[in-house]
Formats: sequence, C-alpha cells, structure tokens
Amino acid sequence: MSAAREYGLDDQFEWPRPPEGGWTADDLDRLPNLPPHTELIDGSLVLVSPQTAFHALTMRLLENALLALAPDSVNVIREMSVRLDGRNRPEPDILVFRSDAYRGPHQTFFLPEDVVLAIEVVSADSEDRDREVKPRKYAEADIPHFWRVEENVGLPVVYVFELEPGTSSYVPTGIFHDRLKVSVPFPIDIDLTAVGRRRA
Repeated sequence: MSAAREYGLDDQFEWPRPPEGGWTADDLDRLPNLPPHTELIDGSLVLVSPQTAFHALTMRLLENALLALAPDSVNVIREMSVRLDGRNRPEPDILVFRSDAYRGPHQTFFLPEDVVLAIEVVSADSEDRDREVKPRKYAEADIPHFWRVEENVGLPVVYVFELEPGTSSYVPTGIFHDRLKVSVPFPIDIDLTAVGRRRA
C-alpha cells in the first residue's frame, strides 16, 4: 500500500516538486492545493499539524486583548504571513502591524517593515522553528518586537523580546506568568489566566 493511499490521496495526486534552488515567497500564492497555513522557510514548504485547543484559545486571548488595547496607528491580525525575503515567508500566529500597511482585502502577506510585533505560540511540531529559526529571521528582518508563548500546566507563559538594533538580534526583556504587563510597543496589560474564558 502506498503512503498516498494511507493519507487519503488517490494515485493521480502529485506532491509539489520544488524547483532548483527551492520555492520562492511568491510561489505560496500560486501553488495549487497547499494546506492552510503552509509556510516557506529557506525555500522549503513547511506544513503544519492541526492546532491544539491551547494554541487556538491562546491566540484568541492575545488577539482580542491586543485589539482592545492597540492605538489607531496599528492593527492586529492572526495567521498572516510575512514576506521576509525571496525564500522566507513564515506565518506568525499573531501580528501587530502598522495600520497604513493594509493594502486591501486580497492582500496575502505583510512586509517586515509593516510589522511591529510577531507572536508565535509554540506547538509540539514547531518547537525548533518557534524558538530558534523564526525569531532569528524576524530579528534579521528588523521586526522590533517578538513574543514566544509556551504552555505551562494549561496556561500561557509569554517570553518577551526586543530588537537590539546594533546586532539585529533579540534580547529578552521579561518572562510573564499569569499577567503580561509591558509598555512597548504600546501599553499592554493582559490577564493570562483568562485563556479559555469567554468574555462577558
């Protein structure tokens, strides 16, 4: 039995074959039948596993809180890719972007200079990417703020980083349990224990 049949694919299905040198950021908009939330890292397609309830609820908590707190100069969106360069187009779980970077309803990515804050909620299949690869690439692209969110006993723990311009690398500025309170990129105060709780 073929692996294609095990995965519910018929004999006519063909996996995308990368061109010499790998895929480009623009290919993500043209390749047919890619699963949702496919990313491009170093010219290779990265397919993501189904998300957990923790992942989905944490994204909802952070997105709603940031939308409520953000000034008019910025906006918040989830699961939208960033075209870092021709071979890298990752998809952070949540982005805070400059409001004037919205280019219309058919926009499929943002540029690094549009992004104020990138947030990754770590999953079992993305630990190395979320802890090492993507933060390094975000920093090299001069995205000023990065948060990494990990799970601890069902609650989010937020690791906050800020860009050190002289080195184009992130420096840690805090680890937040239960409550996230920071002054940049704008005043933010989030009850992390509210994950999974519906707003009244």
